[in-house]
Amino acid sequence: MGRRGGARSNTALHSPPSILPVDPRVPKVSPGPRPAVGRLLIAIALCLSAAFPAGAQPSQAKSRRAGEDWPRFLGNTFDGKSTETGVRTDWSGDRLPIVWTLPVGTSYGLGSVADGRYFQHERAGDVERLRVVDAETGKPLWQHDLPVSYADLYGYNNGPRDTPAVEGNDVVTFGVTGRLSCRDVRDGRLKWSVETDKKYGVIQNFFGVGCSPLIHNGMVLVMVGGSPAEDALIPPGRLDRVTPNGSALVAFDLATGEEKWKVGDDLASYSSPRLMTIGDRTLALIFARDGLLAVDADTGQALWHYPHRSRMMESVNAMVPIVSGNRVLISECYEVGSVLLEVDVDSVREVWKDPLSRRQQAMRAHWSTPIVVDDWLYGASGRNEPDSDLRCIGFTDRAPGWVDYRRSRASLLYLDGHFVVLDESGLMQLVKADPTKFTVVTETDLESITPARSLRGYVPPGPPYWAAPMVSHGLLYVRGNDSVICFDLIPRVK
Repeated sequence: MGRRGGARSNTALHSPPSILPVDPRVPKVSPGPRPAVGRLLIAIALCLSAAFPAGAQPSQAKSRRAGEDWPRFLGNTFDGKSTETGVRTDWSGDRLPIVWTLPVGTSYGLGSVADGRYFQHERAGDVERLRVVDAETGKPLWQHDLPVSYADLYGYNNGPRDTPAVEGNDVVTFGVTGRLSCRDVRDGRLKWSVETDKKYGVIQNFFGVGCSPLIHNGMVLVMVGGSPAEDALIPPGRLDRVTPNGSALVAFDLATGEEKWKVGDDLASYSSPRLMTIGDRTLALIFARDGLLAVDADTGQALWHYPHRSRMMESVNAMVPIVSGNRVLISECYEVGSVLLEVDVDSVREVWKDPLSRRQQAMRAHWSTPIVVDDWLYGASGRNEPDSDLRCIGFTDRAPGWVDYRRSRASLLYLDGHFVVLDESGLMQLVKADPTKFTVVTETDLESITPARSLRGYVPPGPPYWAAPMVSHGLLYVRGNDSVICFDLIPRVK
């Protein structure tokens, strides 16, 4: 434990090959550009032709006005919790109606919902594609492609892992190679794109880039984790030999893509940044490769750092920090387990910390972020299928609640006193938020769904089901490997 302020710069780094503003109609190419830059501008000009149909908008006759948007990873409050109520508690037969389905390209992330649009980031061939459909009907609105070249070091798929972030007329994606892009939500027009891997000298991580972007106060915050030029010859994945260069967290101007600030001597992880308020200060928390870093979200000032990671080189931090009041919980599954911290703007102290013995660890979160409800923490614990379970523990004291020994991993969504628990095999359950016992209210197996005949073009989602479910305006969105299904979870009020 301790404080550590990483290198920081508030001077924007101007790099024409990395920041590429694009005219909404005809991309301008300056006379005599360097060949590499010229080719890249031409490629982006060709990509603009993929934004179609131009100007398509979601239906103005929205039938679902109650509820809330889900405009970023883990929702409005960064914790997988929704305020919506009135969920269906019987999913037998056809009592959990399918509204629409969407076959998806190569990717891992679920999309986001804002202002009647559903945004899905995926890969198709040699491009990363942002595809937008009407959130209520699944009707295609537009799509926009950008070229990509990526091969995974461990044989996982080569598509993006992020959830798009939406605010106003801007939608931001963060691709598997580190391309950060901002488009217009109305027609897909590319506003700017930054190749952060090239700009900051990122040595390829185990599974590429897995961070989802965060929009805050006119800025886009992402974990980058670059390295100095002398590290450029280090082989991909050899993170034990890589030196950080002060770019663990980088803020970009939402309007232009220019750097606003950078901070933190750490490498990127597979977590995503979130916000936390202490007094009149807004903090950005990132669970980076070596631990938890707190930063002033407006100025980029490093506030404190808490080391927390396994000693194994081939290990990752992946869950999003969990905040309740002035306490923050972080967890990993490889070796050290969980720790609960009490934090202030300039200090951090341990409330409790798991022992190194795995059998005695209260929670070992992997890529699925647990959820705290009424001072109890619910989530999947364990690294792989054989040693994984679903459990409930006391948030402030590690007290045991219950354990469901399902021997597989799962992701959670909380709403209306219940959890939607999506097992990686495709079993989806509605579970009571009750620390005294594990109670399944209803369930359905997504691998056994027989859609109505009227649902044309149905593609079974197929395992693995690794993305956390989300709900927006009464509609439940879940995805497997091959498709997204939109369910009618909360009946419309007539």
